[in-house]
Amino acid sequence: MSDADPDPDLGSGPDFGPGSSSRPRTTDPLSPQARRLCDAMTAGFPGPGDTAALRAAATSGSGRAGPAVASVSDTVADGVPVRIYDPAPGPADRPLVVFLHGGGWMMCGPDSHDATCRSLAVAAGAVVVSVDYRLAPEHPWPAAPDDALTVLLWARAYRCDPGRVVLAGDSSGGNLAAVTALRAPELVAGQLLFYPPLDASMDSASVETYAEGYFHTAAHMAWYWDQYGGDPEHPHVSPLRAPDLSGLPPALIVLADCDVLRDEGLAYARRLARAGVDCAVQLYPGVFHGFLGLPLPAGAAALRAAGAWVAEVHAAEPADAGRPGRPDPHRRAPAQD
Repeated sequence: MSDADPDPDLGSGPDFGPGSSSRPRTTDPLSPQARRLCDAMTAGFPGPGDTAALRAAATSGSGRAGPAVASVSDTVADGVPVRIYDPAPGPADRPLVVFLHGGGWMMCGPDSHDATCRSLAVAAGAVVVSVDYRLAPEHPWPAAPDDALTVLLWARAYRCDPGRVVLAGDSSGGNLAAVTALRAPELVAGQLLFYPPLDASMDSASVETYAEGYFHTAAHMAWYWDQYGGDPEHPHVSPLRAPDLSGLPPALIVLADCDVLRDEGLAYARRLARAGVDCAVQLYPGVFHGFLGLPLPAGAAALRAAGAWVAEVHAAEPADAGRPGRPDPHRRAPAQD
């Protein structure tokens, strides 16, 4: 299986590789390049508990350059600061991506994710609106999801086809994208979720398997949830707890195999598929949480594949869910009996 290939079967019985808790690991599941990066990043990253130190560390790593785009501008979307990336002059019916950055809901911003947004804009041929939402703990839930919804409403009138607006986000931003799709499914043509946290209970097997040694630790994730606030049982905090996922827009869920959040993403994909939602999973082996923004082949491949998916997104046609123009990703997560 290549870095860009999703797992061939998300149904019953497959072993999802070295992250499976059913057998002991005898070799490092990370690629050698990923292991070197992981160890270097871990050495310079503070443990949970110090907001200022974590923010400083996240800012220090935000200098990676992305591809050139035609224009980058900062503005305010109904009170929420945003940064707009336009890859090149294009038709009025092109897609638009509302991008929600990761960082545990309490760090990072448009600067830290500049290269990712540039790359996604170029790969998709889409305008990307990067949301500078309010951060916890100063602004706990529901400040961030409220800002996300505000920008979604604003973006639908911004030089694009309102029927081709995609919500996207990495890590905690992926959570916000999923939550916003739950809140306003009729306004969204697709949801692009990169290794999102989806359940505050953190009771999946991958949490234990990758609790330490893969940069993003279980202790960090638990602390981020505590800072974020909100009722852990509420579906607008933990989308995996939503009682009904039917009627949601098509989804592409991109996961790192060596990540505490991997199994939450797989579980959400299965539930979406069981609810009749067009859903695809791309599971990248040998990499860890945050790989999208790192100098790894898997990161570049994931952005290219995500861009191609976004470029094919059109508004849903209720009478014919399978007609051309809907997202047609590599493989779908099958429904479970």
